[in-house]
Amino acid sequence: MIHQEIYASVEIADHEVRLIVGQLYDTRFHVLRVERCRIAGNSGRQSEDDIADAIIKVVENAKQALGFRVERVLLAIPSKNVERHVQQIHVIPEVSSRRIRLSDIQKGLNQAISFKPEEHLELVNVGCTKYVTNGITSRKMPIDEITDLLRMDVDLLFADKATMYSYARCIEKAGLQILDVCLDSYAIAQEAAVFEQTVDKYVIQIAIERNHTTLSLFTSGKLVNCEYLEMGYESWLKELSDTYRLNTNVAFRLAQNTCQFDLEKASDQIIYVWSENKVQKSITEKESASVIVPHIQRWIAKINDLCEKIIESKEVHIILTGEGCEINALSQVLDELKAPWKIYVPQTIGARDASLTVCMGLFYGWNEMKAIRKDHRISVNPHEVDNALRIVKPRNEQEEGGFTKKLKNILLSDK
Repeated sequence: MIHQEIYASVEIADHEVRLIVGQLYDTRFHVLRVERCRIAGNSGRQSEDDIADAIIKVVENAKQALGFRVERVLLAIPSKNVERHVQQIHVIPEVSSRRIRLSDIQKGLNQAISFKPEEHLELVNVGCTKYVTNGITSRKMPIDEITDLLRMDVDLLFADKATMYSYARCIEKAGLQILDVCLDSYAIAQEAAVFEQTVDKYVIQIAIERNHTTLSLFTSGKLVNCEYLEMGYESWLKELSDTYRLNTNVAFRLAQNTCQFDLEKASDQIIYVWSENKVQKSITEKESASVIVPHIQRWIAKINDLCEKIIESKEVHIILTGEGCEINALSQVLDELKAPWKIYVPQTIGARDASLTVCMGLFYGWNEMKAIRKDHRISVNPHEVDNALRIVKPRNEQEEGGFTKKLKNILLSDK
């Protein structure tokens, strides 16, 4: 049997379920399949059953393409009501050797996570852990170092319990198990290497989704705070949708691919034509910009207001991602932000889409923790994977083997 470290990640966004199945191999991640399914019902008001149905569909679609079923997933939890608590733990290694073992670190972490804050919170992530041995501080586990005392400063990140349990029920109703959970903001930081950028400055991470925006503050390798705003890219497009009677999906595709947000450069060129009651209608660059840009500017003003004191106190960089960043013209107005900014898009082949940043980050977050936990579970049945990827000898030189054909299906299928 071929050993396959295959994992699946799920993000329940405010209007769709996103699934990525991929393989971790030699510290690299290879995407095998990406699936998305819209959730029935009004955006933001879907029932757990509606969400479970969408999860079932993406899992089934992935199974049809890959030949094996996803059984357990890494799950993203929205960064709502996030609280950070720091626990300082002291661990004494075995007196005989005085060497730090992995079991010592596991003991310290178990002691840290036993902390219980308010009843409405639930532990989601063990964040930045600092190890202090012989007066030296490091983020790297000091395995085999000799010391009389190991000090661990452990960041514990808690989120809203009701939200977390609701998401967990959706996964269970879909017939899946949960391998691990992770805050969506923490997952983004893992994928975008945000922690490594915070040695000497603040980083404000902004994730733009349809109905909400999540702002996360990072410094000194830590996630410090999160703000959840119920104001997403749909608020930018609502006037366009109402004025021209376009549904949200059409308005988004229009903004994503053809709009011009530079008001000075916007022309009278027609960018969209349709028929309504046998009457031909159209929208120009200038018309779309005039109704969209003011709403984006108000959103930017809100962001600037929330970040004003942080920007004034220290050097700050802003990283933006999420589905809203798939609107190509957005970069034309982001200079109104009061700090240097950049848009982050994953660069892994098969997932080069800003809306998939969370799903990609879930894999790296899990890879960081599984060694400490000694958890060797994967998301699939290894026997099914072995059977699905078994190489079939072609009957002639022109005929493709089973693996080649399956690989093409995985990469090229639009299903």
